[in-house]
Amino acid sequence: MNLQPGGEDEPEVNLTPLIDVVFLLLIFFMVSTTFEHQSRIQIELPEATASPEEMEEDSIEIIIDAQGRYFIGEEQVVNTELKTLKSAISKALGDRKVVPVTIRADASTPHQAVITALDATSQLGLTQISLATSSIQDE
Repeated sequence: MNLQPGGEDEPEVNLTPLIDVVFLLLIFFMVSTTFEHQSRIQIELPEATASPEEMEEDSIEIIIDAQGRYFIGEEQVVNTELKTLKSAISKALGDRKVVPVTIRADASTPHQAVITALDATSQLGLTQISLATSSIQDE
C-alpha cells in the first residue's frame, strides 16, 4: 500500500457557465431597453401662468373649435382636410417665411384636429409654434 502523497491535481475554473450567464444578461438588457422616440414636430409647450403673454402683431393664430373646425384669425377654413388647411395658412403667411404661430384649441377639441394643425405648420416650415392655454383660477 502506497501511503506517500502523490502529485495533486490543480483545480480548474470552468468559465463556460460564466460566459453563458453574462451573454444572457447582455441580451436581456439589450431587448428590454427602451429607445428614445424622436418626434418630427418640434414644439415648445407653453407654461400656464397667471398673466398671459402679449401676442405679436405679425403672428398667425389658428383657432380650433370643439367640432374640429379651423379658423385662421377670424376666417373659417372651408373644410378640415390637411391640404386645405395648408393653403389657408400659406395664404395668411403671404411672402413671410418666419412667423410665430399660436394654436388655440377648445378643451373638447378632437386630438386629431390639433395634430393636423401641427402637421400643416410643420410641412410649411414654420418652427415657432405655441399652444395657448388658460390659467387656472382658484375659487
